[in-house]
This record gives sequence, C-alpha cells and structure tokens, in this order.
Amino acid sequence: MQTVLTELLSIEHPIMLAGMGGVSYAPLVAAVSEAGGFGCLGASTMSVEQMVAEIAEVRTRTAKPFGVDLLTAMGDLVKQTELLIEGGASVFVAGLGVPAEVVELCHRHQVLVASMCGKVDHARRAVDAGCDLVIAQGTEAGGHTGMVATFPLVPLVVDAVDGAVPVVAAGGIFDGRGLAAALALGACGVWVGTRFIATPEARGLPHYKERLLATREDGTTISRGFSGKTMRVMKNATTAYYEQHPEALKPFPEQLIQSFQDGTFHLGGGEDTLGVDPDREGYPAGQAVGAIDALVPAGQLVTDMVASAEAALARLRP
Repeated sequence: MQTVLTELLSIEHPIMLAGMGGVSYAPLVAAVSEAGGFGCLGASTMSVEQMVAEIAEVRTRTAKPFGVDLLTAMGDLVKQTELLIEGGASVFVAGLGVPAEVVELCHRHQVLVASMCGKVDHARRAVDAGCDLVIAQGTEAGGHTGMVATFPLVPLVVDAVDGAVPVVAAGGIFDGRGLAAALALGACGVWVGTRFIATPEARGLPHYKERLLATREDGTTISRGFSGKTMRVMKNATTAYYEQHPEALKPFPEQLIQSFQDGTFHLGGGEDTLGVDPDREGYPAGQAVGAIDALVPAGQLVTDMVASAEAALARLRP
C-alpha cells in the first residue's frame, strides 16, 4: 500500500509503530519494520546507554528503516540526537514539544524529524521549525495526549499544513478500517500504539498486557496523576484518587518524580520489575483497548491491517 509516507520513509506500508516508552524496544521495532511498516524505539524512558544499546540491537535484527522517539523536555536532546544519528536511525520523533534546536542537525545527516501534535497550532509550529512530518494524535490515544479527538483533528491539521508536510493520523486506530479512515481524512498513514502493546514482542510491566486485554473501551481515563501532563491510562485506584483530590497534583516534572517515589509509575521497567501494584500502577492505553482480546505477533498485525484497509477501501468503490 503506497502513499506519500511510504515514499518518504522508504517503507512498504503506511503503518508506523508508536515509540512507546517502556514498550517499543528492539524486538517490537524490528518486527514492525521487517513486516514493511516503520518501527520506532520508545527511548523516552531509556538511559542514554540503554538507547544506544537498543538502537544497536535493532540494527542486528533488521536492515530496514526505523526511528527513535524522545521527549523534548527530558535529558540532553542534542546529545541524544547525535547518538540516534550515529546509530543509524532515519527519523527522530519528538513528543511534548517541537525540537527546533536539533532540526538542522538532523537534516545535515539526512535524518527526518517528526513532531507529535495534539492541536493545529502544534502542527503549524512544527512546520515553521522545519519538521518533515507531523503526527496528528487525537485524545483517544494512550499515553501523553491532548483533548481533541482524532476524527476532527486530522483533517484540521491536514488543512492547516496545506501540503507543506505529510500528516500521519494517531489515536484510537487498531485495524485496517482505521487506516482506511485516516487516508480518507487526508492523512498519508497511521501511528499505532495500543494495539502493538498486545504482541509477544512488546516489552511490558507485570500485569500490563493482561490488564489491557481485560479492559473495555470505557476503561481508560485521562489523568495528570503520573507525570503532571494529560496522559490516557487504564483506570485504577491512583487515577480515582487524583480525580477526587486534584489539589494534590503537581506540575510536570514534579508529579513524575512523585510517581516514581510513590511506586506508581515503573514505565521504564520490564516484565521482571518488582513492586508493581496493578491497582496503583500507571498503565498507558488508548480507547482501542476495547477491540483487543488476544496477543498477536507484530508482523501479522501489520499484514492484517493492510489487507483489512484494502478490503475496506474496495467496498467503497462502485
């Protein structure tokens, strides 16, 4: 399935793996890229040493393109960008801000820059800063997200950037029907997170995947209780506490530090992490959880999504 996105990223299918912190590590990234999509490391929760090691492992598993997702507000962004360039990533994806200070550095080394956008203004700022791609993420998405839904956000962003850069749709997309809908809205591909958590290749905290499979579409909420910024997570005792006690919330990154101290947010950990209480832990997940009831290999998800999208588009033709 060819679009502007597949041409830009040199991939076969317009499906990007969301760079989810604590989840999108080398096995998952490589599986998506090998299947013809675009894998993206979730490096926001990694140490610099971990990020370098994960990039190297991706390269041992696949020769196909992949990216690295980082938060602009965390760590030494210039140094991290230099390392992802050195490691062979072809795209830097920035969350929680526009990475204006490293755009020129990336372009000098033929690395593209993508920016996560939850509002039209975010997309405009990204384009003005020289970003090559914007990802319009609706509030249905898991993790850090805004308050505007995907269905209105995507065409609004498409119109706002007016062809200056390609637009990728994100938020609530879990199968080929979502990909077909995104293309109809003017996007050139999709950025998929929650569905890829429920894969054998995904990294995850204890009970994360089990909770995801058991959660319905109304089982998530947007909470500031884990980082101080709006984050869609699965409902539990921690989200209920902060809904009842909003005065206890601190701004980012103080609330993030508080969560670490309280033992309610171990996102950088893996399946052997100790001290995880599923009734208190911050498990990011989007509203797509209601459609997920089984673990499916990541490569199969890519293949199935493309086939389903093509079938959906074929049904619309006379």
